[in-house]
Amino acid sequence: MALPAQFVDMLRGFGPAYSAPLLAALDTAPSVSVRANTLKGLQAKDKADPVPWCEAGFYLSSRPLFAADPAWHQGLYYVQDASSMVYDTIVRTLVARYFADTSSLRYLDACAAPGGKSIAALEALPSDALLVANEYDGHRANILLENLTKAGAPNVAVSRGDACAYRRLPEAFDIIAVDAPCSGEGMMRKEAEAVAQWSPSLIEQCAATQRHIVESLWEALRPGGVLIYSTCTFNRTENELMVSHIADTFGAKSIELGLDRFAGVFGGIDTPHHCYRFAPGHVRGEGLFVSALRKPGNSTHREVRGSAARQKPKPEAKAFAERHISQPEAYTIQVSDDSIRLVPTAHAAFLQEASTKVRFLNCGLCAATLKGREYAPTHALALSTALAPGSFGNIATDYHGAMSYLRGESLSEVPTEVSKGYVLACYGGRPLGFVKNIGRRANNLYPDALRLRLDARTLPAEAPTPLIANL
Repeated sequence: MALPAQFVDMLRGFGPAYSAPLLAALDTAPSVSVRANTLKGLQAKDKADPVPWCEAGFYLSSRPLFAADPAWHQGLYYVQDASSMVYDTIVRTLVARYFADTSSLRYLDACAAPGGKSIAALEALPSDALLVANEYDGHRANILLENLTKAGAPNVAVSRGDACAYRRLPEAFDIIAVDAPCSGEGMMRKEAEAVAQWSPSLIEQCAATQRHIVESLWEALRPGGVLIYSTCTFNRTENELMVSHIADTFGAKSIELGLDRFAGVFGGIDTPHHCYRFAPGHVRGEGLFVSALRKPGNSTHREVRGSAARQKPKPEAKAFAERHISQPEAYTIQVSDDSIRLVPTAHAAFLQEASTKVRFLNCGLCAATLKGREYAPTHALALSTALAPGSFGNIATDYHGAMSYLRGESLSEVPTEVSKGYVLACYGGRPLGFVKNIGRRANNLYPDALRLRLDARTLPAEAPTPLIANL
């Protein structure tokens, strides 16, 4: 790989102990790692090659065709660079240290697509917390929503737009994560574009954007709250100097997270603040810089009192929720002309207020949509951890039946004992999505936008070996 000379000189200025292994590693292939979805009760299999800073993360010896694995479509694991999995440790550390007594914690991932760090945070947050994930780019926002839907947590809202809009919600969040748009030096061995686009002027442009985002979001962080700042780049301008800017401008204190206890993780370069660097050649992962800073003062996040929690749902919507949702009492049922949406009651009023300030693609769980005179369950409900076990009938599929379903094909052989109506197509005992059983066949309800384009002839003859195991 031909790297820009100025980039190489910059790295060498950080000293040979850091730069020499990193520069050598940029000519090697990246590692492959995945994280089991603990929200759905999964873990790495015994004897998996573990990611040191994420209990559910592990390395693979090679990159399989994930699209040919039904478990990937079911959201049972997420493919993620190992360095980024450190968000699991960071969020668990912050919650235990500062927010153990905080009820209904609110977490904002301001630059969230494609969603890996959001999902890692979800797995580390208390079950009654709310995660709001935002993305500026429309296409990437849809990918973010798709990935969070597969993760299955109902305590999520996804917004699309400028992260700076959240300044309109002052002191609303306990934790704000800014995985800032950056020059992308840490992706150079994975993306040729990262090499081609690099320049000193790009660094300065990114730094200006980062300052603007952080300065705006600081208003949305409550006193005593924590900002997690990260990039996938190596230069000090976007990293240590940005942390110094936050500390100097707002009187923030960097937090010692102890991440340098993991082999190969460096501290910050020429800085008094607590910063952590992950880099190829030192760890089995791509480039990542991260620091956490605490806002001066101490208070709970701003509470919102509104009418959302007092809505009375239509009887048929209430009946649907009581039949098909685990712990329906934990949710506010919001009924529009064509859908039933479930929002965690503890956060319903806040999300109602927030929806007047930012543009949400989704709040909570859209559980059903009106089809004629009946409510049809959504694909999001099929994959949600809020789905009440056994509340729908199911049809078990083998591997090739599952792949046929994911391509959008009808299920032609339906056991006679399966009831008519909406039924779950399952693989490995877990839902793939819904079908509508009309007797002789079951019509496929898998969303058109998600349908698999793989030719059946390219699939393996046998099911792939499972990557994950039940907890």
